[in-house]
Amino acid sequence: MELKNKKDNKKNKKKKQSPGEKIFSQITTVLLIIGVVILTSSYISENKKVEEISISDLAQMVKKSEVKEIDVELNDIKVIKKDGTKLKGKKEREGTLSESLKNLGVSDEQIAEANIKIQNPSSIGYYFSLIAPYIFPIFLIGLLLFMMTRGPKGGAMQAFSFGNSRAKFIDPNDKKNRITFKDIAGAEEAKKELMEVVDFLKNPKKYLDIGADIPKGVLMMGAPGTGKTLLARAVAGEARVPFYSVSGSEFVEMFVGVGASRVRDLFKEAKKTAPSIIFIDEIDAIGRVRGGGTGGGNDEREQTLNQILVEMDGFDNDQKVIVMGATNRPEVLDPALLRPGRFDRRVTIDLPDRKDREKILEIHGKKKPFAEDVNLKVIAERTPGFSGADLYSLMNEAAILAAAENRKKVSQYDLIRSIEKVMLGPERKSHVLSEQEKIRTAYHEVGHALVSSLQENADPVHKVSIISRGRAAGYTIHLPFDDKKMQTKRDFLADIATTLGGYAAEKMIFGDVTTGPSNDLQVATRTARDMVTVYGMSDKIGALALEDTYRGTLAGSGDGVKGAKYSGKTAEMIDEEVRKIMNEQMEEAVRILKEQEEALHGISEALVKEETLERDEFEALLKKYGIRVKKEKDDEERFEKSFRGKLENLKKK
Repeated sequence: MELKNKKDNKKNKKKKQSPGEKIFSQITTVLLIIGVVILTSSYISENKKVEEISISDLAQMVKKSEVKEIDVELNDIKVIKKDGTKLKGKKEREGTLSESLKNLGVSDEQIAEANIKIQNPSSIGYYFSLIAPYIFPIFLIGLLLFMMTRGPKGGAMQAFSFGNSRAKFIDPNDKKNRITFKDIAGAEEAKKELMEVVDFLKNPKKYLDIGADIPKGVLMMGAPGTGKTLLARAVAGEARVPFYSVSGSEFVEMFVGVGASRVRDLFKEAKKTAPSIIFIDEIDAIGRVRGGGTGGGNDEREQTLNQILVEMDGFDNDQKVIVMGATNRPEVLDPALLRPGRFDRRVTIDLPDRKDREKILEIHGKKKPFAEDVNLKVIAERTPGFSGADLYSLMNEAAILAAAENRKKVSQYDLIRSIEKVMLGPERKSHVLSEQEKIRTAYHEVGHALVSSLQENADPVHKVSIISRGRAAGYTIHLPFDDKKMQTKRDFLADIATTLGGYAAEKMIFGDVTTGPSNDLQVATRTARDMVTVYGMSDKIGALALEDTYRGTLAGSGDGVKGAKYSGKTAEMIDEEVRKIMNEQMEEAVRILKEQEEALHGISEALVKEETLERDEFEALLKKYGIRVKKEKDDEERFEKSFRGKLENLKKK
């Protein structure tokens, strides 16, 4: 799911500075200010070093014709001798300097030779000149402190605002950033659930009159990239209420208590603008189970979580502030956060199905010029498991590929290539395989493809290639005809056998194996272990869940993730069952490849020659060697046949 009408970002006329450039600029400015302060201080100190002279001494100098010039400014005297020496002094307040010198025996000719100049400054200018040398350094020091305490919000220099909220605010009247459900494709069930929240924010009176309490929290659960943040913004956009967005990690600082202070400040701001929405992204960063010792060396996360719990349970029903949280790991959240009265609603957002993926692709393709051969339905079929973010990246990569080749329109070929780029990474054209490595890689990939094609429960092959992408020297893409919400034990076993097909082919043809299948072995072993410890698919272990889906040992509620909860004997049984599954599926892969050795050699030779075999080309080669090609209705027919067979057996009994 993504925006239907995404506005183009305006190009900034001024070039944005990188963080390094900003730091360098600030350091340069600070050093410049310090230099000016030092120079000003030096100037003041130099002025202070000017020797003072009395009127009697000045009279003697005038008599000896040693004085070049005398400047008189109110009661201050500045004397410049003929040798360049500067002196200063004070005259008598009652009379003029000339009268004072005459009283001390200086003749009129000598006074005229001394070149006395009378300055008549305004009183404001005079006093300003006296205090300016002292005000200027103080001003520069103040400017220096201001620069040290400004900077980006949340920066290290913000020593005086650690406890303030770091939430981003979106005004409901900001049309540029306003999003509604019409702008989002897919997740229809989630949108229906959230419409109740929107209706409450719009019309709270009808709910309060019937005695219904305000829902205080909505937890958005789903895989990364499924649009949790987007849906939260759409709720605020539909209800036209203020939206405060903050990441869970922004509450955590090196000082204990800062997170709790930021929570208080955030809720205080939200209450002022109620009705409003507070959105906490990645809430598992602070909402993990307490007491597990997984929060670091202090209890900062626990204090922050405690403050959130208090705030959600503390504000009154008429405040109309709703907290929305997003996470892709709901199983690690504290039970107190999930209880009724806090996060009352839990909305699950699944990965988009084929129809939703097609709609999302249409959204992202609205402003992209497509060639006549583009078929987004085919692209949607080839992208099972892709999230909305993945599909956005796919369309963007396709446009980049077309622009890089100086074409004005995006073609179907660009979209197909972008699928592989998003899944596996860019082509590594510089990574050229030797002839021997090409042959070995071809047999490896065809091993995967053949085992997948000859397994009833395996997915059909869409592409086989020996062109390096990402970290892979070659790759085989096999995708289901339709999206799968559940997988059976037979599906898992077929996947393991397919994954081990490359290893089996290398060992069978060359009598040796390389480092190439290392990732295949990791994936297959992980799947086998999940079958035993997570899904209860081992007859020997039985229907027990010994680990969670994140491969962490299950612990009791509130205990966090700790040591193993099963005995060493059980661990040995798990290892035996995993090894048994792996060995059986390796034998199955070897059996298939030996039965189809002629096809293995023939398709591998074609792959070495062509480097890439698309689905049509690969299926034509399968037919050439008498191998049946899988069809879309095979799964349905096989399931119906098996199900009807079991019904017949039950009737006979």
